[in-house]
Amino acid sequence: MQIGLLGKANVGKSTFFSAATETIVQSGNFPFTTIEPNVGVCYLKINCECKNLDNRCENELCHDGTRFVPVKLIDVAGLVPGAHEGKGLGNQFLTDAMKADALIHVVDISGSTDIQGQPVNVGTHNPLEDIKFVEEEFDLWFKQILDREWPKLVKEIDQKRTKITDGITNRFTGLGILESQVDAVLISMSLKTKKPQDWSENDIIAFLKSLRKKAKPLLIAANKADLCDNLEILEKISDTFTVIPSSAETELLLKKATKAKLIDYVPGDDNFTGKTDTQLSEQQNNALHLAKNVLTKIQTTGVQKILNSIIFDVLDMIVVYPVEDETKLTNKQGQVLPDARLLKNGSTAKQLAFTIHQDIGNGFLHAIDAKTKQRIGADHKLKNGDIIKIVSTLSRG
Repeated sequence: MQIGLLGKANVGKSTFFSAATETIVQSGNFPFTTIEPNVGVCYLKINCECKNLDNRCENELCHDGTRFVPVKLIDVAGLVPGAHEGKGLGNQFLTDAMKADALIHVVDISGSTDIQGQPVNVGTHNPLEDIKFVEEEFDLWFKQILDREWPKLVKEIDQKRTKITDGITNRFTGLGILESQVDAVLISMSLKTKKPQDWSENDIIAFLKSLRKKAKPLLIAANKADLCDNLEILEKISDTFTVIPSSAETELLLKKATKAKLIDYVPGDDNFTGKTDTQLSEQQNNALHLAKNVLTKIQTTGVQKILNSIIFDVLDMIVVYPVEDETKLTNKQGQVLPDARLLKNGSTAKQLAFTIHQDIGNGFLHAIDAKTKQRIGADHKLKNGDIIKIVSTLSRG
């Protein structure tokens, strides 16, 4: 599971990346926060199932029942108009973006950055133009890919050497697009039974747009919302996208202040408190006062809400806790709820087994729901918060 972060220059994308991957404790307690210069780990914030247990889990990613679940975040560089033609970082930008399961588009909602990423006066640029041009870049790139292969694809299908779902999927394999996604779009648009040679140009364009939306969904991070005089523009965006106001700069400030033990702040909260035994400088006091004003205006910094929303709302994921001892809810080392796995809503017990290890999935016998103590089969659909023990030939052996 990985999320792509994109946005033109000066909209606060790099600040958002830093804020999302910054931890509130020393980095040794939150492993691998930075993997590569443009790849890091952000954390979802959820209520851990240990809240419902007699014993809280002793996990470095769980703090008094608040669990932080790691997700890879890719900072995608090179977003400029004409990227599909090779401008900026061109194909590298598009290729990096397509590695992601979903995309967060950081937009300067205050309108203080023009289409080229140059600073302008607040309110003089329409952020809707930024959203439109990003969609167009991806759509044009998809179109280029299919146009190159279209005559060959039509011929293969006409000669019955491939089916339309397989043929299209193969053309987009490198972008991580699944056969099920292609098939779903074909069916929804009544194109699965229509011969490709009979598709109009509008059919192709509409199909690719729908495929892009399904395979690489976008969430809009309306950054610099604290500078925006009128947030009614969010309503226009929300007709098409999930959009959340944010101030990445404020989130980064609060996380760094927490790590420095100047304040108490939990990512996603709508407030923070100062340490009574800490003397702040005038500069620090002023910065925290500004942070208070931001929270008053937009309720939270929005960063944590964006991370949670892209996973649980846009991608429709659930959290499941695999254990090795269904009675004590531990692994072999005695750790309570040692792992929290992200799965697509509707995933089965056997699919959970494969996320643990290929051999465990291959040797799947059955699973046990640790809450109900009932045995469940391979096709049993899991629910958010389930605690599951997998029984396989490997675990028995």
